[in-house]
Amino acid sequence: MTNLETEFLNKDLVSEDQEYGQDPLAVRETDQYRAEYVMSFVEKWDELIDWEARADSEGQFFIDVLKSRGKQNVLDVATGTGFHSVQLSKAGFDVTSADGSAAMLAKAFENAKKRHLILRTVQADWRWLNRDIQGKYDAIICLGNSFTHLFDEQDRRRALAEFYAALKHDGILIIDQRNYDVILDEGFQTKHRYYYCGDQVVAEPEHVDEGLARFRYAFPDGSEYKLNMFPIRKNDMRTLLKEAGFQRIHTYGDFQETYQDNEPDFFVHIVEKSYHHD
Repeated sequence: MTNLETEFLNKDLVSEDQEYGQDPLAVRETDQYRAEYVMSFVEKWDELIDWEARADSEGQFFIDVLKSRGKQNVLDVATGTGFHSVQLSKAGFDVTSADGSAAMLAKAFENAKKRHLILRTVQADWRWLNRDIQGKYDAIICLGNSFTHLFDEQDRRRALAEFYAALKHDGILIIDQRNYDVILDEGFQTKHRYYYCGDQVVAEPEHVDEGLARFRYAFPDGSEYKLNMFPIRKNDMRTLLKEAGFQRIHTYGDFQETYQDNEPDFFVHIVEKSYHHD
């Protein structure tokens, strides 16, 4: 990688202000995440998550899913500030932590170190994931609504193909998303319980259409940040997973196996690469 490429990829380590140009609603590009996760935003991200509250709300869900299927070697492709990488490492899994944002990885490494853990990190764009990682994994996790940063359908298909290729023959993918069906069809509402648990932070959409969900994040100190995301519907996500070659998909709503489609804030898809007869 050239010095110019490295500087471009890691600009978020020194940037303080998000960049959207003259018309933020027209910014519908996958690469925009590099201009969104600036260091000043990343430093506040844990106020939004609230690690303790999120750990309580999730419980053992992801740990139980992985252990019940005998998975040990896990690739966290959307590490963020490190919450799931740390939780799984503490539970005894062998975790590799990847993210496209250098700022997020730096914060994740710092968070893990405070908890007496050293993360194995790699900066990687999902569309070229297998160029930057080594080996095959028992499981890949892509959490925190991260997949919806991919605006172009070819980018979504390519990322899923990269995930598929990075898994062992019997590997699983765990991927989540907001319940965009409800947001698009009925308007935004949230139980504010499972994902964004910080009770002093506002996280809500300021614009939604079929091609864009622009969310506003307001913090107690008066600062505000925005994220532009693609509002993929649940069944469209499941179709993409099937067309990527995955054989079986089990979708949970807010970690519950039984739910009405308009109830959950988030869907979690447990996706198997190989087919097993029951």
